[in-house]
Amino acid sequence: MSEAWELRQAVASDAADIRKLTREAYAKWVPVIGREPKPMTADYAEAVRQHRIDLLYLEGALAALIETILEADHLLVENVAVSPAFQGRGLGRKLMAHAEQIAASSGYGEIRLYTNKLFAENIRFYMAQSYRVEREEPFKGGFITHMSKRIGL
Repeated sequence: MSEAWELRQAVASDAADIRKLTREAYAKWVPVIGREPKPMTADYAEAVRQHRIDLLYLEGALAALIETILEADHLLVENVAVSPAFQGRGLGRKLMAHAEQIAASSGYGEIRLYTNKLFAENIRFYMAQSYRVEREEPFKGGFITHMSKRIGL
């Protein structure tokens, strides 16, 4: 990527921008599952306090974000959102590589995430990043696909 980009951790004052970007990024899935996906309804003021959210700026604009949680034995990727205006430019891959750095620097050898089974585009994206499907479980009339990836420390 030749464009100027910056990655920084979110602070409390970023919560409204995080919510706006996430709602824009996930809006395309509402007709697919018939409701707002979980990230669209999250409390981002609370999430900024409880989780790590890294914001990716491209040419000064908030373009993407990744929310991660340090669990007992793995890093959980809770949310990856790329603004529709910036999709298709490799930002998701950049953020997933960043998650691997966070996991490794925290001493974890595994990253886990989950997504809606109907978000086939997302599942293909994660599989292309070497994630594998672990299991599926029922959720709000559909299914969640749990995925994981082992990383070298």
